[in-house]
Amino acid sequence: MYFTHPQFNFFSLRLFIRKFSESDLRNKLTKIFPDSHIIFTDSGRSAFQIAIKELGLENSEMLVPAYLCDIFLPVFEKYNIKPIYLDIDLKTFQPEISEIEKKITPKTKSILICHTYGLPADLDKILEIAKKHNLKIIEDGAHVSPPTSPEKFGDFVFFSFMKICPNINGGMLVSKIQIKTEVSSYSPRLSSVIRLLRLFPVLANISEKFRKETPQTAENFREPEKASKLSLKLFNNYLENFTEQTKKRIKLAEYFQKKLQEIGFEVQKPENNVFTYISALVPQNISRDELFDKLRKCNIFCSRIWRKPISINLPNTNEAARRIINFPLQNWFTEKDIDKIISCILSSIG
Repeated sequence: MYFTHPQFNFFSLRLFIRKFSESDLRNKLTKIFPDSHIIFTDSGRSAFQIAIKELGLENSEMLVPAYLCDIFLPVFEKYNIKPIYLDIDLKTFQPEISEIEKKITPKTKSILICHTYGLPADLDKILEIAKKHNLKIIEDGAHVSPPTSPEKFGDFVFFSFMKICPNINGGMLVSKIQIKTEVSSYSPRLSSVIRLLRLFPVLANISEKFRKETPQTAENFREPEKASKLSLKLFNNYLENFTEQTKKRIKLAEYFQKKLQEIGFEVQKPENNVFTYISALVPQNISRDELFDKLRKCNIFCSRIWRKPISINLPNTNEAARRIINFPLQNWFTEKDIDKIISCILSSIG
């Protein structure tokens, strides 16, 4: 069984019962983000909300990539932010730099930069535009691991623990200015128990049969909370060897990409990509949804992230949403695992 979300290869009780200190975690992060301020939250979305409040972006326009998760929509609604959607490049899944400046108006106060699927955006050029027009930058780092040497980043950058390591919840907001917002304590909920079960392949297989996709609306919107102690413990464990894990995943992903290209799939540019997801566009003559269903029968559980575009008038965004498929890629995979997935893809597309 192969799943796209991060999982454990084997059960280690020691991981859950070992002693943990939040101060130790902060010390590790201080080495990664020197001279920065960090706040832990229950999710990346909560961190995004705090960034909005800290920067005073209510009642303004924000430039955002149209290829974006619908989880942002209730946030835009809550803070009366008008998103100005930018079409994307199909090789990077990010807006063309030349299009950003064309969409700026007197009401534009900020830019949301998404490092989609692990491929970093061209931050140097975006920072130059932001400085020229006095715009704030919020970086969505949900698909990337914290960098080992962040020479520069936007006004705020947030991360999502569940995307980069086996975890049940959690996010993190990083800034070079003091973060004043206070967040309430974490409230345990059933969804966290389900996510814990999904960290183990056999239990994930059972969970997958009952899981339903839920659109994000104002009704299921939650106020920011602190991260749970367990999520911080799991994230702390990941940081102990995340550099080595990232290198291994990149090597596997490049092998995976080569195999996908050989059978007609279009893949992301590999430069500086940390490959949180191994993502590709299916060939034009293949039905992505049919392939998705057939692979599930082979116990290969892919995802179709953002297959319902939040803006329907931009051609590349629509193309990505129609053809995108995200394949399983765990740090503990071997090339034999990838060969098995490729073999199943080939049999599924005939």
